[in-house]
Amino acid sequence: MRVLFIDIDTLRPDHMGCYGYHRNTTPNMDAVAAQGVCFDQYYCSDAPCLPSRAALISGMFGIRNGAVGHGGTAADRRLTGPARDFQDQVDQWNFHNIFRRAGMYTASVSTFPERHSSWWFNAGLNECYNVGGCGGESGEKILPVALDWLERNGERDNWFLHVHFWDPHTPYRAPWDFPNPFENEPLDGWITEDVLAHHLKHTGPHCINEIGMYTDQIPPQFPRMRGKASNMAEMKEVMDGYDHGILYADYLVGQIFDKLREQGIYDDTAIIITSDHGENMGELGLYAEHGTADYPTCHIPFIIKWPGGRENIREDGFHYSVDLLPTVAELLNVAPGKDWDGQSYAASILQGANTGRDSLVLSQMAHVCQRSARFGDWLYMRTYHDGYHLFDKEMLYNVKEDPHEQYDVKDQHPEICMQGAKIILDWHDEQMLKSSSPIDPMMTVLHEDGPYHTHTDLNAYIARLEATGRAEGAARLREKYAHKLK
Repeated sequence: MRVLFIDIDTLRPDHMGCYGYHRNTTPNMDAVAAQGVCFDQYYCSDAPCLPSRAALISGMFGIRNGAVGHGGTAADRRLTGPARDFQDQVDQWNFHNIFRRAGMYTASVSTFPERHSSWWFNAGLNECYNVGGCGGESGEKILPVALDWLERNGERDNWFLHVHFWDPHTPYRAPWDFPNPFENEPLDGWITEDVLAHHLKHTGPHCINEIGMYTDQIPPQFPRMRGKASNMAEMKEVMDGYDHGILYADYLVGQIFDKLREQGIYDDTAIIITSDHGENMGELGLYAEHGTADYPTCHIPFIIKWPGGRENIREDGFHYSVDLLPTVAELLNVAPGKDWDGQSYAASILQGANTGRDSLVLSQMAHVCQRSARFGDWLYMRTYHDGYHLFDKEMLYNVKEDPHEQYDVKDQHPEICMQGAKIILDWHDEQMLKSSSPIDPMMTVLHEDGPYHTHTDLNAYIARLEATGRAEGAARLREKYAHKLK
């Protein structure tokens, strides 16, 4: 058995051809989707990068593993405590060790562990390759390492290889000699002149005026990346940059697939394609960032081509990325971990069955503190810290009719809000009763002065808002966060 795990950072499914995108961004990954199962409603339980992978690798939601932020106490996985054995049980039963328990040799090409000081990611891996870019590298640094590993190991049996590309992540960094075919292609049209005018008044980091978080300045080594966009043409450059990064990642992935074909092992190799999180590209006023617990940030692609599995089918049930652990364990006939939060969808892969959940709870603690319920056509969002975006405490979107979250309909549907709030409350109670700690890590984040990406000079940002025609937002921030401005 051979398993190739393709990990494309910051990849929105609705920017892929196999999920209906009108631009030809992912021809190589689309071909794999036609040979396997494509999941339409797949989500990371915890966003963004560090929390998402902490949940995936541990098999536990962030509320239980403790790693929910990008800084402070909650950026580290919670210690197991007195019950810790000679080796930590969480590491012994993590995602990579499923393959080890199945008798497979495991390897990873990724800079994620060093970027986030998240060394638990390497547990269960026989080999770890770090090109040293801390996530700032372009994919041409990663590809040769992956191809060399396959050259040396591909034809042996029983291996698992994880390959991680950052190219759709900001700042956009595709090489200048890689052509951009989207410069003269239109966008999908949901951002109109009126929508952009509204976005230009937005308050909060990573808006269209401050794509660089609290500034419009971009390091000169990333000339493809805009720091702000003031008109439709400049906004299109931002969108084109994201799609170009996806296309470049797909181009690199295609060369890995070609290597498997060259070695005569493509057909018999299981291929998994997914991401850690998606991306706000205008939704809720954010651009080029994964800063909320909403549909575009938490909705991720999941494609699997499994020997003996179904071909060219779609599954539309709700799934978490933590569900991958029990699924792979079942497919490989490995005993599941007793502390995992996921549920297997192996029957979807092998038989085409719908194995989805009734609802999901999505969390974000790095840019904002939010928990959201995804159920039916709805996304109900509950905000505990707005990340300086001035979000309402409650928001409700019908993401089937309004996938770009333009119309908050909470006032029209209080009964749906009650249903969403109950889903979050019941989930919270269930998880806290299972947790080894009496403390919800979101409370840790809130008591450590809020999400890591709000730790900035708020006075300076308010002054920038006032200087760029957003005095109303500046006044609201002064009122809401007066305690931080003393």
